[in-house]
Amino acid sequence: MTYNVRGFRDGLDRVARVVSHFEPDVVLLNETGGRLALRRLARAVAMEVAGDPWSPFRRRVKDAVLVRPPWRIASSFQRRFPTKRRLYPRGALVADIRRAGARFHAVATHLSLHPGERRQHADLVCELVRALHTPAVIAGDLNERPDGGAVIALGTRFRDAWLLAGDTDGETFPADEPTARIDYVFVTEGVRVGRAVVPGGPDVRGASDHRPVVAAVALPDV
Repeated sequence: MTYNVRGFRDGLDRVARVVSHFEPDVVLLNETGGRLALRRLARAVAMEVAGDPWSPFRRRVKDAVLVRPPWRIASSFQRRFPTKRRLYPRGALVADIRRAGARFHAVATHLSLHPGERRQHADLVCELVRALHTPAVIAGDLNERPDGGAVIALGTRFRDAWLLAGDTDGETFPADEPTARIDYVFVTEGVRVGRAVVPGGPDVRGASDHRPVVAAVALPDV
C-alpha cells in the first residue's frame, strides 16, 4: 500500500482503519506528520516503522515505510534530493525488508510540485534503485499524471503496477471525488503484480486528501 496521509490532519484513527482493513505487509507513506503520530499509527496497526532520520537543522522529508511480521526492517536510510525550494524538501526513504529466505527494498518517495525538479528527482530515484541489487517496490505521491515526464521516466525503467493489474482508471486525488492519478506503485523486473486497486468508502474519503493504492505483489521465487 502507498498512501499520502496529509500529516494525519484528517484523523489518525481513520488512517489506521484504512490500513487495518487491507492488512498490507508493507505500507509506504508520504506526509507523515510528527514523529509521535507516526509511531502511534505503527502501534495501532501492529507494524514496524522506519521513518526519516533526525535532522534538527533541516526541514524534514516526511516519508516512511511500515512492515508487518514476519517481515522486518533490517536497515533504512533517507536520500535527500537537491532542491531550490527549501520549505518543501524532497527525497526517498529506503528500507531493506527481510524475512526467512526473502529480501527486497521498499522505496517511498514524494516528488516535487515543480515539473523540472520532478524529472530530476525521478532520475535520482532510478539511480538509487539500480544500486540496491535486490527486487524493489517504489511507490508514493509523484504529484504528476501518467503523461508527465517524471512518471514516464520511472515507467521506462520499472513496471507500473496499475498498468499491469489495475481494475479502473486508478485516480487517487482528491480523495472525495478523484480526478487525477498521481499516486503510484512501481516494481522492478521479476516482481509479479496480481491486482492493484484504489479503494473507496467513507473512511478512505475522509482520512486524507489522497486515496491509497493497494497492490498484491509477489517477489521472484517466493
